[in-house]
Amino acid sequence: MKPASSLLDRELIQETLTEAISNGGEWAEVFVEDRQNASADFDERRVEAMVSSRDLGAGIRVTVGEVTGFAHTSDLTRDGLSEAAQAAAAVAKGGGRVKPIPLNGDGIAESKARILPETISKTRKVELLEQVDSAARAENAAITQVNVRYSEGRRRVLIANSEGLFNADDQTRTLLSVNCVATGDQGLQTGRETVGYTVGFELFEDHDIEAMARRAAGRAVTKLGARPAPSGQLPVVIERGGGGVLFHEACGHGLEADLVNKGASVFRDRLGELVAAPSVTLVDDGTMGVEWGTVAIDDEGCPTQRNVLIEDGILTDYMWDHLRSRAAGRSASGNGRRQSYQHLPMVRMTNTFVTNGDVEPSDIIADTQNGVYVAQLGGGQVNTATGDFVFGMTEAYLIENGEITAPLREGNLIGNGPEVLQNIEVIGNDFAMGSPGTCGKDGQGVPVGDGQPTLRVAALTIGGTAS
Repeated sequence: MKPASSLLDRELIQETLTEAISNGGEWAEVFVEDRQNASADFDERRVEAMVSSRDLGAGIRVTVGEVTGFAHTSDLTRDGLSEAAQAAAAVAKGGGRVKPIPLNGDGIAESKARILPETISKTRKVELLEQVDSAARAENAAITQVNVRYSEGRRRVLIANSEGLFNADDQTRTLLSVNCVATGDQGLQTGRETVGYTVGFELFEDHDIEAMARRAAGRAVTKLGARPAPSGQLPVVIERGGGGVLFHEACGHGLEADLVNKGASVFRDRLGELVAAPSVTLVDDGTMGVEWGTVAIDDEGCPTQRNVLIEDGILTDYMWDHLRSRAAGRSASGNGRRQSYQHLPMVRMTNTFVTNGDVEPSDIIADTQNGVYVAQLGGGQVNTATGDFVFGMTEAYLIENGEITAPLREGNLIGNGPEVLQNIEVIGNDFAMGSPGTCGKDGQGVPVGDGQPTLRVAALTIGGTAS
């Protein structure tokens, strides 16, 4: 693939911006994207599917006040871009005449991947899947089914606007997941492990994928002896990295400026207030190494940054995109993201996490007389306006007399995000990010990361089946 700066001629972009505001638009943007994806599924000891795709196009946005015109096209010729620019301009018109500022910047971005996945043969990728499958099956005779999934993606973007911005990024992501099914006297249980980062095929040089497969198999086998989860209010200890999705879904969305402005957030008008336990600091950071949600720039061309949202329990800021920050008279925070060139950007998280405390995780467990230890959370439902949530506990254990004991099954974690923030009693010193994820909002999915240290919530409702 060519450098991101070569996606579209600079002069043609400048012409397109001029045409986009020709009907009186106040501000215009051209977003060009070249995306290629590939994946392979290995099930029942054979390749079930191996697919690849590529999509290239541009989205053009024009604004006047609070009115936005948007059009997208896969035709990157002068005529194709002109048609899209006119369509967007027809919606956002009637303002004063503004002349675009000449584009400033070289638009150069290089992939940080050491080994681009597209340079690796399909044969090598299948060998990788077979290796993981064999390691999982060899772990225990109770493993009766193994599914392995490999995916790779490279996304090059070039972003320009009428204020002179001209920026680019070249993003590579590689992921491997393994799901194991164990069969026992009480039925079936599953165990899952996933590894994924904003890196290339070097992912498999830096991580022991056979050990990952064995862990997934071990999780499934351990759960064969699980007892029904209890019901009622109990203290809950959440394993490091295992509960970041709770804070992302039940708290993070309420800190996105678009939802705040709509009144769809419990955190509206609460800046400067104590909204969490004094030990809690919540951060969104798009610059975080090679984590899944890391990007050099957001999808409006703004460099990402570390945004402290809650510090020592005090609500300090929200996450912002270009439009919301401009209306508020402040700078954007690098959180304007979109699924593709066919979508409008909106405020989205990147890597969202609770920072480290200073307590040993073993001391947290020993200090919990009776409760539930949650190692992994699964899917769930969240009301982002209230923070109410229900998450499945895909791996959880009883805590009895300060020790982790029996594995649990068929249980949900039920609560309210803002209340959880206030009821965090103690935070460990063992911070970790969780598995890579995709966050959905208004029909758009973007890659995100989340994490937290081991921590204890004073009480959450456990929706179990034990009598």
